[in-house]
Amino acid sequence: MNLFAHFEQVVGEALAGLTAEGALPEGLDLSRVAVEPPRDAAHGDVATNAAMVLAKPARMAPRVLAEKLAAKLAANSDIQSTEVAGPGFINLTLRPEFWPKALLAALALGDAYGRSAMGQGLKVNVEYVSANPTGPLHVGHCRGAVFGDALASLLGEAGYEVAKEYYINDAGAQVDSLARSAYLRYREALGEKIGEIPSGLYPGDYLKPVGEALAREHGKAFLDAEESVWLAPVRATAIHMMMDLIRDDLAALNIRHELFASERALHESGAVAETVEALRQAGHVYQGRLPPPKGEVPEDWEDREQLLFRATAFGDDIDRPLVKSDGSYTYFASDVAYSRDKIRRGFKELIYVLGADHGGYVKRLQAVAAAHAGDSVEVIVRLCQLVKLFRGGEPVRMSKRAGEFVTLREVVDEVGPDVVRFIMLFRKNEAPLDFDFKKVTEASKDNPVFYVQYAHARICSVFRNAPAEAALSPDLARFTLSGDPAEMAVVRRICAWPRMVESAAAAHEPHRIAFYLHDLASDFHALWNKGKEAPQLRFIVKGDVETTIARLAFLRAIRYVLANGLRILGVRPVDEM
Repeated sequence: MNLFAHFEQVVGEALAGLTAEGALPEGLDLSRVAVEPPRDAAHGDVATNAAMVLAKPARMAPRVLAEKLAAKLAANSDIQSTEVAGPGFINLTLRPEFWPKALLAALALGDAYGRSAMGQGLKVNVEYVSANPTGPLHVGHCRGAVFGDALASLLGEAGYEVAKEYYINDAGAQVDSLARSAYLRYREALGEKIGEIPSGLYPGDYLKPVGEALAREHGKAFLDAEESVWLAPVRATAIHMMMDLIRDDLAALNIRHELFASERALHESGAVAETVEALRQAGHVYQGRLPPPKGEVPEDWEDREQLLFRATAFGDDIDRPLVKSDGSYTYFASDVAYSRDKIRRGFKELIYVLGADHGGYVKRLQAVAAAHAGDSVEVIVRLCQLVKLFRGGEPVRMSKRAGEFVTLREVVDEVGPDVVRFIMLFRKNEAPLDFDFKKVTEASKDNPVFYVQYAHARICSVFRNAPAEAALSPDLARFTLSGDPAEMAVVRRICAWPRMVESAAAAHEPHRIAFYLHDLASDFHALWNKGKEAPQLRFIVKGDVETTIARLAFLRAIRYVLANGLRILGVRPVDEM
């Protein structure tokens, strides 16, 4: 049961009753009517804005309408009391008998509790990581990887048809530099002294296995060959091995993309040329000149007439070049073709997870999709801020293996994927994140991932120690609650779970799930501690099997929500700690 959706229906039925009685006009638009938690929990269990949003079209003072609606709602068997607050909000307090029914509905759904049909099967493409295949992933990629993966999982839980995609930037100057770097390691593998890696190439030791593989495959065939001979095969091997490395690093974080798209394949298939021509036919490109960049003008900037995409016609700040001075297509032209490819595959929502330094891409990505599909496709860009690494408050030094940064794999290998994933999501993606190796591995309530996993482990320990006849009994007919405030805090939190899934998915904010789980764990630990002094709040009541059955049913509902939430985040709900 979705508590708030249920009472939204109750409010709708009450409004329909007022309309039938002639107290409200026919045909009112109820789309803005909402049922939500009250701003202050002391004011009730749920609240509705119905009188506020319907007063004007009903030609009635908000408070007058609120009084009529509150009186109608008071007749509902699940509502104990109604209160009109402020200019016309209605707060509802539910009867104690309602809560066991709500929990039983949650128990009946089990692992499916919280799953929603909100997305109605809309096809969504979530592209995340998409790092250049020039080396191992670093900790900056880590945050975007976790965010994108959790977002895809969350959208799937909310009823969307989600595809997880990685775009391989395997064309252009950076992969040629990769090939030249790998070629040096190839020569090194054959016994040459290569000295210091020249500026502009990739110095990390991670390319040594690539050089060794090239030496095994090609022997000395490339040693005295011209670059034009060895560049393409060396590049292909290097990209292939780097992508294998990246896939392995992501797998260590329990991330597996379903789709991989290649920039080079777009060029080789003619998709880039075809897309530019399609834009030309639609009148979206023209020959023109761009103004010089603001601030210091780069040395390689050219004031020349060139082929431009009319990005400003679709909300971008400037028009975008499609062809370089040497006649080859720009990187942006590849993006244009890639966007068109996604749209032609039937996706109606394109989500890009990018680093904070890619903020300038937002408008251009939206402009491209608008040129291809008008308003039939939505583009959503989520930016992930930087991660700073510390160890006991001291900054962590760069990796010896990568040469320039701390790798994602080093972080995962040290603290484990569960810790990395939860901590990366325990802060809004747009906020900077400090990751302290010491703090995130502490077994204390100050460590959020430990605190949440410990709640699940504590629940599992109760079931291990419960009498067999109580733990295994399916009879929940006598399921009751004590009504203690600590207990009711947990109950209300559980009943808010389906709404949390929907609201987090609608906002594309998986951190809300992490916050919610921490709050639920906090409520549960408080109830657990209170049970040490109040025997009626304990989950195993010695000598009273029926009460124990009821308490274990309650406990099972908590466990379902914790496990479901952790699953969305990609974190294990551990049984023992």
